Amino acid sequence: MCCAAPTLKVLSMRLITDADVARVLNLPDAIAALHAAFTQFGEGAGAVLARNRATASHAGASVTISAMGAALPASDVVGTKVYPTVNGQFEFVINLFSAATGAPLATLAANELTRQRTAATTAVAARALVRPAAQVLAIFGAGTQARAHAEALLLVHPFSRVLVCARSGGEAFAAELQARTGVPVNAVSAATAASTADVIVTCTRASEPLFEGGLVKPGTLVCAVGSSKPVARELDDTLLSQAGRIVVEWLPAAQSEAGEFVRAGAGVIDPAKVVELGTLLAQPAVADDQAIVVYKSVGIGLEDIALAKLVYDRLQAA
Repeated sequence: MCCAAPTLKVLSMRLITDADVARVLNLPDAIAALHAAFTQFGEGAGAVLARNRATASHAGASVTISAMGAALPASDVVGTKVYPTVNGQFEFVINLFSAATGAPLATLAANELTRQRTAATTAVAARALVRPAAQVLAIFGAGTQARAHAEALLLVHPFSRVLVCARSGGEAFAAELQARTGVPVNAVSAATAASTADVIVTCTRASEPLFEGGLVKPGTLVCAVGSSKPVARELDDTLLSQAGRIVVEWLPAAQSEAGEFVRAGAGVIDPAKVVELGTLLAQPAVADDQAIVVYKSVGIGLEDIALAKLVYDRLQAA
């Protein structure tokens, strides 16, 4: 033979199912991992790949493919999250690589991870921003994210009462949540929730503001997590203009994807009041207990990749 056959490199890449994720990931650990990841990012140890979307239509139907990601070299990981949107439904997949070698580590089904990561990130923000004296939590929505956020927020602060406001299913959700947590829960109107709560979390698919911002009390934390599209917003200009601080995951994403930013009137959002969550965690500032604080989430790849690495490490160690 004149020459040897080329050597093929065999890749040891793991396929991780949603059932695998559910077995090893829980909200307390997700909150801790995301706190660490955002702190790293706030210290400059990481980069975020912005979400990109492409939509195609055929025979009267359309499909969108979206991709986002992050590089977290301090955690030896880099990756992307991709997902199609068909008839308003999502299926999430994460591809994970070693930041040290570039070798592919795993592909994860990420529906369960996404359910937990959004609520866990809100909990990270809330733990840093909620006033110690806060007693009443209000949840707008009664779907998957509303349930996950109620669970996550009750983990990081001892609320004595929860209010639920939803277009449908609010009474059932309130009864379920009270039975599960033992905390008193009531279904109420939007105006009552907005004017009574110390912490408000909006987890809806609303395209227009859910309540009049002038109803919100001084010192309230408002977490808007329901939309990542620039055409939709859950909070009005009144609330945004009254906020003493507006916290976002990553400013470029908020400016391009959050309807609260894109659709805000001229001068409504003061750039000096906007801070990224990682910066807030890495460089804590003295809080004003009478200031309204808004946390606006659109979801960024940093969250997905940090939790995917946690899941991968735990399964490898099992």
